[in-house]
Amino acid sequence: MEVTINNQNHFLGEACSIERMLNYLAVSATNGLAIAVNQTIVPKSSWPVHILQPGDQIILIKATQGG
Repeated sequence: MEVTINNQNHFLGEACSIERMLNYLAVSATNGLAIAVNQTIVPKSSWPVHILQPGDQIILIKATQGG
């Protein structure tokens, strides 16, 4: 299945959860990470059970400290 992650197309396996997608992308540090699917923020507690659909638009946002 094809999804768009931060404006780049990616092919993921069928029935892929957000948690599995993060493993695919090799994202290990999730502190300060927010994820929106189709312009809706998905709570971190839902990542293991939120199943992505073909064509989903996903945005990964990492909070950073600045000054």
